[in-house]
Amino acid sequence: RTLEIKLLYKEKTPENIIAHSKAVCNKAMEIASHFENVDKDLIKKGALLHDIGRSKSHGINHAIKGVEIAKKYGYPQDVLNIIERHVGAGITENEAIKLGLPKKSYMPQTLEEKIVAHADNLITGDKEVGVDFVINKWKYKIKNPDENIKRLIKLNEELIKPFEE
Repeated sequence: RTLEIKLLYKEKTPENIIAHSKAVCNKAMEIASHFENVDKDLIKKGALLHDIGRSKSHGINHAIKGVEIAKKYGYPQDVLNIIERHVGAGITENEAIKLGLPKKSYMPQTLEEKIVAHADNLITGDKEVGVDFVINKWKYKIKNPDENIKRLIKLNEELIKPFEE
């Protein structure tokens, strides 16, 4: 077991979330394999820890809780950023305010952050799904899905489309 998996257990993260995190890690590593200049170790740590906050909350604030937990274990800012910015295809400052999150942008910035966020989108439970499945799910789950779906499609076009056969 990696240190990150041990931490998920130590924080009493539910088994289904640990299985999800492992599947997200595998998908993220698959996406990362298409890029030369990515920090694969960072992606692995960020993917495994992206939902550690679900040990405390299953709400939209699980990313913020996750940052607090990872900070406690001394993780560097680049890992914290992945955890904080992994929700959906990112959350803008205005969306954050409406969702009751601290006022700031939660948009993935780096390639590593984008890869983990998108790998998370493409894994439901511990099973891989297509981007069309995610779009349909968001249409019913999110209040104003249009902007979120546009960002999802943009991430998919950046990270997946160029490498599809």
